[in-house]
Amino acid sequence: MAAEFAGSKIEIRSRYKLDKRNLPILYTPGVAEISKAIAKNRKRMYDLTWKRNSVAIVSDGSAVLGLGNLGPEAALPVME
Repeated sequence: MAAEFAGSKIEIRSRYKLDKRNLPILYTPGVAEISKAIAKNRKRMYDLTWKRNSVAIVSDGSAVLGLGNLGPEAALPVME
């Protein structure tokens, strides 16, 4: 390793400002719509996620992509 790079760091920055309004759009586009669909009808979780094959995914679903408290079922697409 060259001396001029010793101890250096790589910097990662978002191109966009992340806030509660645009986080659902910028973070894994499309997954917010799946979470919203499951929040409306929890039984859709089995059709829209890998739930039946899951071993352990733990979330109370209280802060899903800045969408708020959608519940643990609606948090599953984000965790997958």
